[in-house]
Amino acid sequence: MNKKTIIDGVLVTRFQSGDNKAMALLVKRWHKTFCEKAYWLVKDVDVAKDIAQDSWSIVVLKINNLKNPESFGSWALRIVYTKSLDWLKVNKRKQYNLADYKYKQEIDNLESFDNEAIKTKLIITIRTLSKQQQQVIQLFYVEDYSLKDIAKTLNISVGTAKSRLFHAREKLKQILKHNDYEN
Repeated sequence: MNKKTIIDGVLVTRFQSGDNKAMALLVKRWHKTFCEKAYWLVKDVDVAKDIAQDSWSIVVLKINNLKNPESFGSWALRIVYTKSLDWLKVNKRKQYNLADYKYKQEIDNLESFDNEAIKTKLIITIRTLSKQQQQVIQLFYVEDYSLKDIAKTLNISVGTAKSRLFHAREKLKQILKHNDYEN
């Protein structure tokens, strides 16, 4: 055991015995590390601080159940890690819901436009793509082929079909966005 784990073990044992000052020393020793670990995962300083604070609440509640006081560091960092992952899951769900809402709003807005003008603009834009990208767009959206069927038809891997479709979509987005700013 190294010196840090021994000191942590002593402080945990003291806290478990009723010495509240020992927890203050643990916080002083570990809080910055908690914040850094959380930030490393969530990439937001304020959220990382909140996660560190929430983690301390859990540590205080459960530290009496810690059987090996010298393992405090790894035990506590697992709590921070888990809290960070929980935040990421919730945040990902929120971002997905927001993106879904924005998508539905865009669809509603599109319905109010002249469909023929949009179709014409889209066809013209698709013609600017490479032949390979045009094929994948045609098979996927017009012919309603699955990526597996496209791969078989074009004698390419599913990954290549997926990649071509992705790059075709991205190029279409760029061209359409660029054209919208010019109009």
